[in-house]
Amino acid sequence: MKFASSGAHQRRHVSFVVLLGLTALLFWFILRIFLWVDVGINKMSIAQSFAAFAVGAWFDLAALTFLISPCLLLSAIVPNQWRSARWAHIARWGMAWLVTAALLFGIVAEYIFWQEFTTRFNFIAVDYLIYTNEVIGNIRESYPVPLMLSIIGVAALGMTLAIFGKVRFNDKPLDAKDRFRLIVLATLLPLISLAAANVDQMQQTNNAFANELAGNGLFSLSSAMRRNELDYDKFYSTIPQQQADTTLKQLNVARAPLSEVLRASTANKLPETSNTNSLGPFSRRPKNIILITVESLSAEYLGTYGSTENLTPELDKIAARGLKFERIFATGTRTVRGLDALSLGIPPIPGQAIIHRPDNEHLATIGEFLEAQGFNTYFLYGGYGYFDNMNAYFKANDYKVIDRTDFNKDEIAAENVWGVADESLFNHTLKTLDQAEAQSPGKPFFAQIMTTSNHRPFTFPEGRIDLPQGHRPGAVKYTDYAIGKFLEDAKSKPWFKDTLFVIVADHCASVAGKTRLPVAKYHIPVIFYAPDLLKPGKYSRMASQIDIAPTLLNILGAKGEEHFFGESLFKAEKNTSRAFISNYQELGYYKHNQLIVLSPKRKVEAFKVDPVTMDSEPTSVDPELLQEAIAYYQTASRSFKQGALKEYGDHNIIGMR
Repeated sequence: MKFASSGAHQRRHVSFVVLLGLTALLFWFILRIFLWVDVGINKMSIAQSFAAFAVGAWFDLAALTFLISPCLLLSAIVPNQWRSARWAHIARWGMAWLVTAALLFGIVAEYIFWQEFTTRFNFIAVDYLIYTNEVIGNIRESYPVPLMLSIIGVAALGMTLAIFGKVRFNDKPLDAKDRFRLIVLATLLPLISLAAANVDQMQQTNNAFANELAGNGLFSLSSAMRRNELDYDKFYSTIPQQQADTTLKQLNVARAPLSEVLRASTANKLPETSNTNSLGPFSRRPKNIILITVESLSAEYLGTYGSTENLTPELDKIAARGLKFERIFATGTRTVRGLDALSLGIPPIPGQAIIHRPDNEHLATIGEFLEAQGFNTYFLYGGYGYFDNMNAYFKANDYKVIDRTDFNKDEIAAENVWGVADESLFNHTLKTLDQAEAQSPGKPFFAQIMTTSNHRPFTFPEGRIDLPQGHRPGAVKYTDYAIGKFLEDAKSKPWFKDTLFVIVADHCASVAGKTRLPVAKYHIPVIFYAPDLLKPGKYSRMASQIDIAPTLLNILGAKGEEHFFGESLFKAEKNTSRAFISNYQELGYYKHNQLIVLSPKRKVEAFKVDPVTMDSEPTSVDPELLQEAIAYYQTASRSFKQGALKEYGDHNIIGMR
């Protein structure tokens, strides 16, 4: 960088682009230090920390090319007579303040995102950009936004004024060659960055914290936008489909043709009540099911799963009186992944969840099967169901959808940007079921409820619990209170004695860990509660969230369970237990205390998992487990892509034989 003296004040001439670049690199370096300290320096070795900062500098430079490119182009086209004009100098300093404020805002935004997810901006951030109303509302309710913006603006102004006294922006005239060089640089730098830098280069160590620290938020965000959908066959390891079908059949995943299942469902109309084979611990079949999907309820929060914080006194009582599943794992890290698993019984496919994808209507969901057999089927949500495409998905798949727009004001005890208080959602559920019973006495129902209170900003009605608002523990305990009250209120209903209540988390509250797929962070609570039908007990076999839908069909005596990738838990006791865990890129298959991880670029890794602590360490790949993992994920992805999950699709295609 070349500086020249500028008169009596010794203000140095400097290029606006150079100043912008140095400021951005400095800010990003400082942010990386903050995140490093926030994670805990002791969670990374010296070598891993060094790699995080070294690779981080590379990504910072790659992101910088996109920031300076517009400035280079602007400089190339501005006439020389404008460059030295007074208004141009004022505009440059105004732009300097604006850029500094934007960079500071980016630091704050990344730090807040890191606090929630312990990752750089990723696929979740892309979704948040789409649903700006909820996200901006959430931020406004969780943080003092006006104060934060004011501080950012003042801090940026102070920094700009401090620089103003020491430098002067270069305004020398440019000839044709200078302008040509600027245009070439503005064009080539981003192209070189795209060709040379790839978000996969973050994976330089076996420590997920260090790998995430190495990223640059802007670069990671743009990469996530480009990878909105990941085609399994293009990016992941594959095997011949016939081999995959044979492997799944050996694992008792025969998956009967959908046409046959649907014919049987329609002919059956109402579930069989006399046949009680494979009922497990049930004394008789339930007539109805209420599936309570709880936002972000990690198993570690519940006393019955080992917590000593007394956050879930009601759920602990319910677990003691019901059937507690001790080792069930969520398939993903977002609500939409949990809803995929619970409605479709399918392993997670890479990229977007199915709920977000086009052509996701008329799929073979549990709601589709039960609606065809005479059930009222509901999806009840306390927020606005356009978020995450929930309304469109469930309406198109034979559920009656009820969301925040269906609540009267006098029904809402409290609300925030994400939805009404959970107790209001549960009260409206009782009202809905009462109305259905009055219209069609005795007609069975399947109702899936999706809660919202255990979500930032963690607000709820006053006077319910003994913990303050605004923090996760209070939200967990409030949701626990609301579920306990709901079940107590339901006892007065005529359908209660014939109803199975299923309590399950959509995903855990956090997935931060030293590995990309920390197994412990996917451990969720699952409780079956039906005091008139089910004796208290524990189910210790490991299983997956995708096994719940076929289990419920089996318990009801309804047709359709044989179509799912999951299996009924009460028919699978002799099978070897396994689970599926994922983020939007990595696909995990957990079995025999080994975790197989499939990643883009056909990368395969294996980790040995401690069965008690669930800590992981790299190990050699078991070929048999690898083949099973590929068979599940490849077939699931192809089945959706080629229409094999459709209600009226071509039933003689991949994965349907």
